[in-house]
Amino acid sequence: METAPRVVPRITTDPLGRIKEQFDSLPAAQRQVGRVFLDDPQRSIRANVEELARLADVSAPTVVRFCRALGYEGLSDFKLQLAQSLGVGTPYLHRSVRPKDNAAAVIHKIVYGAAAVLTNLENCIDTGAVEAAIQALASARRIDCYSVGFISTFLANDAQARLSRLGRASNAYFDAHMQLISAASLTSSDVVLAISHVGRMPTLLDAVEVAREQGATVIGITQPETPLALRSTIPLTVVVPEDAVVRVGTEACLAGLVLNEILMVGVGLLLGPAAIDGLTRIRDILSERGIDTDGHPALQWAWSKAERDAVAPE
Repeated sequence: METAPRVVPRITTDPLGRIKEQFDSLPAAQRQVGRVFLDDPQRSIRANVEELARLADVSAPTVVRFCRALGYEGLSDFKLQLAQSLGVGTPYLHRSVRPKDNAAAVIHKIVYGAAAVLTNLENCIDTGAVEAAIQALASARRIDCYSVGFISTFLANDAQARLSRLGRASNAYFDAHMQLISAASLTSSDVVLAISHVGRMPTLLDAVEVAREQGATVIGITQPETPLALRSTIPLTVVVPEDAVVRVGTEACLAGLVLNEILMVGVGLLLGPAAIDGLTRIRDILSERGIDTDGHPALQWAWSKAERDAVAPE
């Protein structure tokens, strides 16, 4: 009887060490995958399953079987652990910063880490899921954004503000009570954009389940294989290394903001001229009333031309 692979504890795992330890016992095809990771681990983290399969000259399922043979849940789990193990530095500050690093080194390592996360997002995001999410958002009667936690709530509010500018009827709820009320009032014409990096909060999962029961489409922005991802109609999964300071850190926030941008630009393109005209109208109205501008119109109304010219920089 075949037994399920044992999942490696996330804190103690060393992916490259496990490859070396078990290399000789792996099937020949899986050894080819292991050699790709050993030869260039940094590139391997950024590669998707198809690219890894091509580099190893094996099938994509062989790559996944290789990860599971080492005790990981799948490729995403393996790459996440590998990214963490390659960047272990000063705990409780940043995963790659060393105690004696100067300011230049700190700047480089943090910026490089953020750039690597965004590169990994481009390589690993499911373009089919992104297209489906854009279509759902563009055609929805109403879009309600749910979130849990500070970063996820920031991202949900950002998404709601962008959707509103695009002319989409949208709301943002972080309160569990309001999320359930929202979910109970949805229809098959509506969409929930549920954002939670951890993806395990019971109250959020309850609201998502109610929304699904009402026929709504649920777009989940979270990590792979979380309960939220599994309950989403369209899961948009993001893999970032674990932050040393907080549960959901800067890199998760950056990846979420970029994903928001991708979705909103896609929705704008799909809506066409109507969305562009609406954005132009909003910008003009805000400018006329001194919002999002460097100078408030009241200053122009209150001062004479001579007074304005007297204080204007040469």
